[in-house]
Amino acid sequence: MKRRTFLQATLMTPVIAGLPVLSNAAVAALSDGWRTFELVTKLEIANPERVSRAWVPLPYALKTDWHMPLGNTWSGNGRVQVVAEPKYGAEMLYVEWQENEKAPLLEVVSRFATRDRTVDFSRSNASIPRLPQTEIKLYTEPTELIPTVGLVRETALDITRFAATDIEKARAIYEWIVDNTFRDPKVKGCGRGDVRTMLETRYFGGKCADLNTLFVGLTRSVGIPARDIYGIRIAPSQQGYKSLGLGSPDASKGQHCRAEFFAQGIGWVPVDPADVRKVVLEEPPGNLQIYDPKVVSARKKLFGSWEMNWLAYNTAHDVVLPHTQTKLAYFMYPNGETGGKALDPLDADNFKYLITTREIEI
Repeated sequence: MKRRTFLQATLMTPVIAGLPVLSNAAVAALSDGWRTFELVTKLEIANPERVSRAWVPLPYALKTDWHMPLGNTWSGNGRVQVVAEPKYGAEMLYVEWQENEKAPLLEVVSRFATRDRTVDFSRSNASIPRLPQTEIKLYTEPTELIPTVGLVRETALDITRFAATDIEKARAIYEWIVDNTFRDPKVKGCGRGDVRTMLETRYFGGKCADLNTLFVGLTRSVGIPARDIYGIRIAPSQQGYKSLGLGSPDASKGQHCRAEFFAQGIGWVPVDPADVRKVVLEEPPGNLQIYDPKVVSARKKLFGSWEMNWLAYNTAHDVVLPHTQTKLAYFMYPNGETGGKALDPLDADNFKYLITTREIEI
């Protein structure tokens, strides 16, 4: 059965969490370049055995100048709990069904607002708060797949040998990734983000979780706070890129991670070298040259800006899902298990989910 057509059943449990009612002032504030969206995730577990469980990522919990969470609702036939991952604060919906439930079902509705994000590098402001030491530590330390010493640091030092400032170093790493990597369509999902293996094998093909995590690892290794932000595409691009937007309301395969680094006087700076390589491979007519005007434009834009036709979930690495021993390199897809066995989120025959999105008016 195809993922797009699987969910014919009606979820029976009433909604147990409400969306907030916005004040007139809040609605007015949203008119300043903000767009409001609704994301619906429906899932079921095929061939359930004994106890079944699922974990669904929820929108980024923090309010920023480019993202505003507006609440979640859910319904289904299992017991549901909102859980925050302890290290990074990634929020998720955890559902557990009664033993031997024959048709485990869940529907999650999330609303949020986004607006395009651009950094003006000419307007450095010394009054911008420094990053707290706890966050500096968190976003410069290694993870299981992102070492920050040895070959990673050696590579980064070589790339940045002519750079003086943090912005110059990050720019040098960004340009190196655009020049030396490529998008590999054979990679499953968004890739693994295994920085050590990429550098040791010198195989620089991958997808967003590979190429953007490589940026994060190299940047952290020279002492600059950097992080991946995991999320999903939610709308077509309004900047003329067919490859960088969602082509239909079905976002089930629209997962995409981005990256940021912190520059004093500027704050968090958005980047996305992986999407530059996506433009090279996929922007019509396909297989563009690196000097093609579309690639040149994307390369310029994606150091310092994001088009926010995209929803952020979290910045978490090495995520241990609650009530299980399953450990994920990152948490961007719905996950499930049945009978004590983890289900592959990319296996639509056994773990079926449909994610749809639409722009709404409030």
